[in-house]
Amino acid sequence: MEYVKLGPTGLDVSRICLGCMSFGEPDRGAHTWTLPEEASRALIRHAIDLGVNFFDTANVYSDGSSEEIVGRALRDFARRDEIVLATKVHGVMRPGPNGGGLSRKAILTEIDNSLRRLGTDYVDLYQIHRWDPRTPIEETLEALHDVVKAGKARYIGASSMYAWQFAKALYLADRHGWTRFVTMQNHYNLIHREEEREMLPFCADQGVGVLPWSPLARGRLTRDPGASSERQADDAYGSMLYSATDEADRRIVARVGESAAARGVSRAQVALAWVARHPAVTAPIVGATRLEHLDDAVAALELRLDDDEVTALEELYLPHPVVGFA
Repeated sequence: MEYVKLGPTGLDVSRICLGCMSFGEPDRGAHTWTLPEEASRALIRHAIDLGVNFFDTANVYSDGSSEEIVGRALRDFARRDEIVLATKVHGVMRPGPNGGGLSRKAILTEIDNSLRRLGTDYVDLYQIHRWDPRTPIEETLEALHDVVKAGKARYIGASSMYAWQFAKALYLADRHGWTRFVTMQNHYNLIHREEEREMLPFCADQGVGVLPWSPLARGRLTRDPGASSERQADDAYGSMLYSATDEADRRIVARVGESAAARGVSRAQVALAWVARHPAVTAPIVGATRLEHLDDAVAALELRLDDDEVTALEELYLPHPVVGFA
């Protein structure tokens, strides 16, 4: 396993981050395809055995049960000081006013709820899951700063938003002396490259670590064009992300298959190697529902695509609508 610094910090993280949205009780939350506890624990343990020390979850995943499962497994399989644990806040966790968002009330409530579910005194990285247009960003930033000063989070990060919003947040943090975002978790893969226009260059300029979510386009880059899976059939959000560009994307998916066949490796390895090669990227966030998904992710770090392969993978791309900010 390779390890790198997390953005501008001194913290060492594995070059693969295990995304934990796949872990959660299927009868809780919106995803019926998630893995219950026993199956989830096997994958978490395998990730640790492979050298993965970076785990990303969220309060909203499977109505909190992802955090519960991840927390118990990490306590059983690793020492807390060996693990870099990240979670997120923004999504609606209960009905009625103040049940979600990024108000001071929501943030201070949800960090305590996440810590309780995770069974830890602190998280290493506390991230805003999305931008909250209904709350002043100053209120959000000051609340996050207080979370860090209280020792409940070591660092803070952000997720999908426009580059101007992220620039505003960094400027305000610097102006007021508040804790600065050190990471950006954004939507980036071979069939959605809009982040190359502004966000990735901005993060590189600011020294912010980039943690791409959906680096395999929710599995679309790992199988034949047009093929589906149990998760994809029940994934309304994924359909929203990719349905408008399905025809153009299929040609790129086919190129991934050609490259993988020529190399004698899996499609996942090719698609992940392409994401990981970007100089702004710290660690792709990889979801897994089978042990071989983790093996492929780690193997991708050893795969070096040559210039001709990269050109073949990139040349069919057409501009896409910007999606994934809500």
